Amino acid sequence: MRATYHDACGLSHGQKIRSQPRQLLGLIPGLELVPLADSEACCGAAGSYNLTQPEMAEKVGKEKAANLRATQARAIFTGNVGCLLQITRHLRDEKPRPWVAHPIDALWASYSGEIPLELRG
Repeated sequence: MRATYHDACGLSHGQKIRSQPRQLLGLIPGLELVPLADSEACCGAAGSYNLTQPEMAEKVGKEKAANLRATQARAIFTGNVGCLLQITRHLRDEKPRPWVAHPIDALWASYSGEIPLELRG
């Protein structure tokens, strides 16, 4: 399965965690992790930014969604719940809809054999 990883601002800029999630995802058999252009650029969620600055958050979210589409990934992973919500929002009408999830969800799917709804069919 083709997948990509979005660097959440707090993890990548604040905690300098960039390679570790990719290394973890790289251990999953059958997962092809492809690079995401401007991966470290904000998705527009930024804590409460999407609530306090909705117009700018919408613009930033659309830019992130365009970069995500360009990867042709069936799965998109990120380590922040705000990013998960923002990315899901901007890609909800995609056909087929990508699976947007935390890296731990990818590990669970791999270990359990449970296929997420977005990937069935």
